[in-house]
Amino acid sequence: MSSSSPRSTGDTPVPPAGLTRFNTADDATARTALHEVCASRAWGERILARRPYATTDALFAANDAAMAGLTAADLAEAMAGHPPIGRPEPGDPTSHREQSGMAGASDALKAELLELNLAYQEKFGHVFLICASGRTGEQMRDAVRHRIGNTPDQEREIVRAELGKINRIRLTRIADAEGDAA
Repeated sequence: MSSSSPRSTGDTPVPPAGLTRFNTADDATARTALHEVCASRAWGERILARRPYATTDALFAANDAAMAGLTAADLAEAMAGHPPIGRPEPGDPTSHREQSGMAGASDALKAELLELNLAYQEKFGHVFLICASGRTGEQMRDAVRHRIGNTPDQEREIVRAELGKINRIRLTRIADAEGDAA
């Protein structure tokens, strides 16, 4: 069953089990779960303030609204929580899973992506952020090649959109979680 199509009892939708746990978790537990989704405190507080969520789609709408309201400083804080493409955080299963398209990349592609990442970071002052899930190493390389020509304002809005996509994937994992975590 898709988390965006909740079960229903009569006319009332029943949220997925993970979303119910998130809705009923104490603020500290929910805040910790949200920080694992996005490192922006402002984003997390906006999501937290709108609980409870009847559906995953309502949670996604809150994500979209919170993303739209982030300042440049909030975006910088969010980006600081993301490792560079091709260099996932050791021991972090989320970054390894999201960057799995780099797993089979050649040494030459990894070196090229590292060089491009450094040039991007020098130009924009932050890591290259892309929703890497489902993308190959070549697709990520091509994206950074293309985006390095953007203006800072253009890039900030692309980063906002990419971060929103990443958040949705991570929020889906929370909503669909079968275990005891929020």
